[in-house]
Amino acid sequence: MSDQSFTSTITVDQTPEEAFAAINDVRGWWAELIEGDTEKLGDEFTFHFPDVHRAEFRLTEVTPGKRVVWQVLDSWLAFVDDKTEWNGTEVVFDISEQDGKTEVRFTHVGLDPVIDCFEICSNAWGCYIADSLRSLITTVKGDPLLATATIDVEALKHGNIAFA
Repeated sequence: MSDQSFTSTITVDQTPEEAFAAINDVRGWWAELIEGDTEKLGDEFTFHFPDVHRAEFRLTEVTPGKRVVWQVLDSWLAFVDDKTEWNGTEVVFDISEQDGKTEVRFTHVGLDPVIDCFEICSNAWGCYIADSLRSLITTVKGDPLLATATIDVEALKHGNIAFA
């Protein structure tokens, strides 16, 4: 696994415990297309958007109000040559209190700028963290990818994220 990563940080007025609860509500901020449990150490879940992207995760660290780590067990990306670029990477949420506010630092460890999916995946993660997760933490209403959405795979191959 590469030592390069993608990181996005948000700061909210809510408590670390509220941020932690929102992070673990993966269906509430990332995608309705999540199967499995997403809250306890050892839980495994799958994100599957047919014909576009599938990823299987295991929670390898769960420290309430402080940290959540997902290990990518297996993945498939339709829009890049190496369909398994996410395999062996980790998705890390570090939560801390900073000057009376809560900071959530998201890092996709191994999402390296040299791999094909970096631009598309980092743009998508950036939106999910800065917009949807932030909204779920602050208003209790995220903006996850809906189960009824469609994605143009050919557009993705050319760096365009197009949801319908």
